[in-house]
This record gives sequence, structure tokens and C-alpha cells, in this order.
Amino acid sequence: MKKFISILLALCLIASLTACGGSPAAGTTGADSDNAGTTKADSDNAGTTKADSDNAGTTKADSDNAGVSSEGGSVAVFYYTYGDTYISSVRTALDAALDAANIKYQDYDSNNSQTTQTEQVTTAITQGAKVLVVNLVDTGSDDAARNIIEQANGIPVIFFNRSVSEEAVTSSDKCVFVGTDYEMAGHMQGEMIGNYLTANYDTLDLNGDGVISYVMFKGQEGNAEADARTQFGQEDADAILTAANKPALSFYDSANTNKYLVDQTGAWSSAAATDYMQTILSQYSEASGNMVELVIANNDEMAIGAIAALQNAGYNKEGGTTIPVFGVDATDAAKDAIAEGSMVGTIKQDAEGMANTIAAIANNYLSGKDTFDGVDAANVVGTWRVNIPYGTYTGE
Repeated sequence: MKKFISILLALCLIASLTACGGSPAAGTTGADSDNAGTTKADSDNAGTTKADSDNAGTTKADSDNAGVSSEGGSVAVFYYTYGDTYISSVRTALDAALDAANIKYQDYDSNNSQTTQTEQVTTAITQGAKVLVVNLVDTGSDDAARNIIEQANGIPVIFFNRSVSEEAVTSSDKCVFVGTDYEMAGHMQGEMIGNYLTANYDTLDLNGDGVISYVMFKGQEGNAEADARTQFGQEDADAILTAANKPALSFYDSANTNKYLVDQTGAWSSAAATDYMQTILSQYSEASGNMVELVIANNDEMAIGAIAALQNAGYNKEGGTTIPVFGVDATDAAKDAIAEGSMVGTIKQDAEGMANTIAAIANNYLSGKDTFDGVDAANVVGTWRVNIPYGTYTGE
């Protein structure tokens, strides 16, 4: 009898232990047992708050991926500002390219502050970033670029869009630049403007003085792209005009020896161009015989800003007088303006091509392949640079 009771007690004890948690509880998964009391989002975003998700450094993929690639590394992407329309198009395309390659990433908005960007780079490195993709804020010198390369300390760095010198890039054997032959945009824009003016000269010479008066909107001082576009957009147009026995362009304000107006914020913004153009139109007009007859802008945002002011003054509307406006980037807004006739042309800077190239190089770094594996060899310059080709866009 005692033996029977002992066996019975042993069986009861075993049953009790099984019910108390020898295996995951009914209705849970292995992930649930690892994240007791959390949801899927909680486990993916441990340690974040609403403020964190709003903070620069999040993308559609970040909430699920926390910036870790399928290779076990992470890609941190730093944009000089989310507010730039062209850069926003690069961001959209790059997010898509990284998603397609199953590379997980984190985006940062530097909000046009090099100090902010440098701090973000430090944070990303601390959090384990394996590749840094940098749209540099400060392009006035190589100091910011060299500082980031030094911070990286062997972590691959891909600079893009905003120029970095060969000397800076080649100071590390794990650094490349993806951009454009920035002088080419100025040359192509100048050619487009010169040909258009030559074909329509008499119609465009509103003042009837035999000279085309122009305004040039420059995006930023000390920026290589802005410098080249400002120089060659005007010089190459002049070369075509003089070859056709037409006078060279005349800057509308003879007191301005620079022959351009710069966005003092460095943001290449439509607002800056609108403000400038409204001021110009308050002093220069057809009635006064000194109307500005051509607008050249270093990017489409400033071109669109100038158009807004012109339209407020009654120009560049269907059936009315149109002042020719030219830009660079071929943004959707510029394409729409060209389609409706308020803008003549722009130079296409291929956001998707740039994004796909950056994603390919990032993937190469993560997987140990050659840096330029899968990149069009025709666009590779030496061992340090990839130039994405430009194209002329007039809607035709």
C-alpha cells in the first residue's frame, strides 16, 4: 500500500511540473517567449520612443529592420537635408534599391548642418554601422569629408551627390564617390540655352535692344556643382550666341559684378528664388524697357521658385508672355512645368541611377566583393569615383 501511494505521488509531481512551464505556453511562439510582454513592433524597436521614430534616422524599413543588413552589417545613410526635392528623389530610389537587395538601413536627416551630420555619423558608428553613405553638408572644403573618413576608421564610406575631392576619397582604400561630372551639367545647360535663344531671339528680346538680359540663381557659394553650372551655363550660351552673330548675354543688374544671386541659406531653395524674382520684377519691367528676359537656375527648385514669382506678375501663363526658364535635375515639378509651358528645359540628374549604383557598391562592401562589381565600367573613374550621366530634358 505504501509503495502504491509513493508511485501515485510521483506521478502527480510530474504532471504538476509539466503544467508549470516545461514548454512554451499554449498560444505563444518561440519569439513570444523571448519577448515576453512585447509585440512584434516592440521587439524590433526596443528602446525607442515616439520621438525616436520621428527623429532623423528612420525609414519605412527601419521600424522592421533596425538598420541591420542581411549580411549581418548595417548601412547608415546621411542626407544633407530631406528638404531638397532632388535629394528626396534620391532617398526614395535608394530606399527602394536597398530594400530590393535585402539590405537593411537607417536614414538620417542632417537638416543642412554639418555639426548635426558629424554627430549622426558618430552615433551610427557606435550603433554598429558597417557602411556609411554620406551626402555631405559642407562642401566648401575637404575638412568635413576627411573628418568622417577618420571617424570611420576603416568602415567603408560612400560619398554621393555633393562633391568630395579625389585627394580626400583616396585617403582611404575603402572610400568612393558616386556623383556626376558636375561641369557637364553646366555645359549641357549652356548649350541648351544658347540653341534656344538663337532660334527665338527676336521674340525673346522684349526690350528690343538687341541684347538678352538674364538673371542667374546660384545655389550655394563654394559648392563645385553650383560654381560649374554658374560659369558654363552662361559661358557656353554666350559662345553659341556669338557664333550666330548675336550679342552675349547681359546680366540684368550692371552693379552686380558676380553676375549671379546666391541662396544665402545654401539650400538651393525655391523660396529664395521667389523672393529674389519678386524684388527684381518690382524694379525691372517691360514698361520700363529693362525687363529680365531669361532665367538660369542651378537647380529646378530655384527655377520653380522664379516661375512662381513670374506667374504672380502675369508671366509664364498660357496665352501670355513667357520668360524662358532653365534648371537642372529634371524633378517631377520641373517636368510638369515644362509640359504646361511655364519652363523651357532642364538637365536630368539621374536620381534612380545614382541610387542603384550606391546600393550596388554598399552590397559589394557588405559581401566582400570588388567595390565596382556590377557597376557600368564606362561610368567608373579610376579606383575612386563613379559618374552618373546627365541628359537634356525639354519634354520632347
